[in-house]
Amino acid sequence: MDNKNAEDIQNDICDEDVVAAIRESKFDLNLSAEALKKIYSLARRHARARVASRMHVQDVMTRDVLAVNKFDDINHAVNILSGKNVSGLPVVDRENRVVGIISEADIVSMVAISEKKSKRRGRTFRNLLDGLFGGHVLERKMGDIVGDVMTSPAITIYPDAEISEAVRIMDQYRIRRLPVVDGGQKLLGLISRSDIVRTMGEKLGQIDSGDQAQKQH
Repeated sequence: MDNKNAEDIQNDICDEDVVAAIRESKFDLNLSAEALKKIYSLARRHARARVASRMHVQDVMTRDVLAVNKFDDINHAVNILSGKNVSGLPVVDRENRVVGIISEADIVSMVAISEKKSKRRGRTFRNLLDGLFGGHVLERKMGDIVGDVMTSPAITIYPDAEISEAVRIMDQYRIRRLPVVDGGQKLLGLISRSDIVRTMGEKLGQIDSGDQAQKQH
């Protein structure tokens, strides 16, 4: 597999990669053999990045995903977020269709609103945060269930989308994760920025190993 990846890059270097490499190298038109080697090396690097980005969401996503139901008690979501050390969870309905996301930011926003209503009774924002992250039962001010607090609609992606599309969406909406859904919006998995970085690093590592194997032969 490693050798195949290296061969794919060897055959996949295109004009775009060469132009990008020439621009990056900043050589003049009177190129030496050393300069040509440098440009070729840079072109291979650009080709490697393109090959890696052609991976699909289904190759990277986490399939065993924690999720909460929109009808769950809000404290259930809080306990998962704090107990599992995750910053966000997909929210599904009774048919497992993704209907939103609940994150730490949603919870903190809820607590901030609760603060305004609690001042008369001597409650402070710090008291509420201590209660939230200390594992105590959270006072409910905006609603009893996850659906009252979640961010909706959720921004989702399909498993056959390319990684580059997932990156584009995350950058556009300034989010760190995307629920992966089928055509009926049912939850299949989750893809995060850390998933992408980790998998692309592994992929490029495999390609580098293939390059070294080719050189040895």
